Amino acid sequence: MRQKKTKRISVLSAAALLAGVLAGCGGAADNEESGGSAPQGEGKTVTISLLTDNTQDSVNQAKGVIEAFEAKYPNIQVELETRPGGGEGDNLVKTRLATGDMTDVFWYNAGSLMQALNPEQNLVDLTNEPFMKNVVDSFKPTVTFKDKLYAGPLGSTMGGGWLYNKKIYAQLGLNVPKTWAELMANNEKIKAAGITPVIGSFKDDWTTQIVVLADYYNVQAQTPKFADDYTANKAKFADTPAALRSFEKLEEIGKKGYFNKDFLATTYDAGLKMIAEGKGAHYPMLTFAIPAIEQNNPDKIGDIGFFAQPGDNPDVNGLTVWVSNGAYIYKKSEHIEEAKKFVEFTSSIEGIEALTKMSKPSGPLLVKEAKLPDNVPQVVKDMLPYFDTNKTAPALEFVSPIKGPSLAQITTEVGAGFKPAKEGAQLYDKDVEKQAKQLGLQGW
Repeated sequence: MRQKKTKRISVLSAAALLAGVLAGCGGAADNEESGGSAPQGEGKTVTISLLTDNTQDSVNQAKGVIEAFEAKYPNIQVELETRPGGGEGDNLVKTRLATGDMTDVFWYNAGSLMQALNPEQNLVDLTNEPFMKNVVDSFKPTVTFKDKLYAGPLGSTMGGGWLYNKKIYAQLGLNVPKTWAELMANNEKIKAAGITPVIGSFKDDWTTQIVVLADYYNVQAQTPKFADDYTANKAKFADTPAALRSFEKLEEIGKKGYFNKDFLATTYDAGLKMIAEGKGAHYPMLTFAIPAIEQNNPDKIGDIGFFAQPGDNPDVNGLTVWVSNGAYIYKKSEHIEEAKKFVEFTSSIEGIEALTKMSKPSGPLLVKEAKLPDNVPQVVKDMLPYFDTNKTAPALEFVSPIKGPSLAQITTEVGAGFKPAKEGAQLYDKDVEKQAKQLGLQGW
């Protein structure tokens, strides 16, 4: 059992909600998936542990869900532990699974990153759990491995695109761009006005991937079979013009000097502050950032808008969509039944309400019959026309199991001008090989 480093987060103590990193108990050896401990009897308190990333919004969501869950199940307490985001966090999750040191429940990416966790060995199969019937069908393939479901959803979908400051747009008489050329023209006018056109937060390297990843709607529109061919090793980023273009767009932003001067030292939290305060006009980002802006700058959330990353054809303008993270259960947990209750709760309307109370949705919800609150900010509503007109595409990581672990480092180098777009694409094509082979994919 690992030493507990912080106080337990519990509804019994408001002060404990401010506690930092928590450590849960280690897993028992070789518990069967359907085994673990039986639900504890009345009067006995069981403590389970939860791991989530350390962004403010994720922590807020976890606190809200934990408080509501503990109120419903007073004999089950939940300890919260945080991890970094990006590649560092991915490596930590994999290391803890490999060493048997994982929390009972952990919140982590769906899609390709989930498939890299060796689900059959490390995760509890939730396929036949009754609560999975509450989950919308579009989420299920993203947490499926060999026809088995391994996670419940955590709230809403999100869009990948560009947050923008509407006050700056109004001040300079700019229109929301429908093409990449129009976006670059806007950036030039913004730069001439002495305002940072594009916020770069390269200190948190995961943010450097957004321009490349959010471009997938445009890639799919031009090469509809790219995901299948890419997975089968029949297509490469460097050799597919539409896919290479994603890296070229990132390179262009850096080459034209559109990033803030201190972009290499700027953090994600600082980037959100900049877009809210109008210190920068654009921030390429996932819409999961919206709740954090609303919490930290509630008087500025009305100044923020959102648009999909444009392509080169004004008639092809759509949104790349991410589903939420999944709630996974560690297969060697000593408290599998209690952990299932927790995942069931997060997959219910009651759990969604607890989550959205602390953090407003960043897009349409993933639990059946759950409705967006009336008071979601306009920036969330900016996404809805793309959904209403069926102009959306899932991000590549949800339609292909391949996502190389070094993408954030590569996009950092391309955006900073250390490597050209073509070389970055070639490096990424090499980066995915090891994962593809580990997954046993045909053609590799």
